[in-house]
Amino acid sequence: MNIQEFIENFAAQFDDTDESLFTADTKFRQIDEWSSLTALSIIAMVDDEYDVILKGNDIINSETIQDLYNIVEKKRQK
Repeated sequence: MNIQEFIENFAAQFDDTDESLFTADTKFRQIDEWSSLTALSIIAMVDDEYDVILKGNDIINSETIQDLYNIVEKKRQK
């Protein structure tokens, strides 16, 4: 897993937001399309793609896509 792949998978969860707007520094909760349903989609994507179970607090405690990526990486190493 690398950050670029994670960003692409993350961006794929959004229907109306252009993929080019997503970077490691993107504050994802500030995206207009962000909702609790999107959060659930992100949790499901991480489970499917990376075999990692994210909790709601993992998303709450993350500000950027990089923050979330770091959590996923850390959980994968356990």
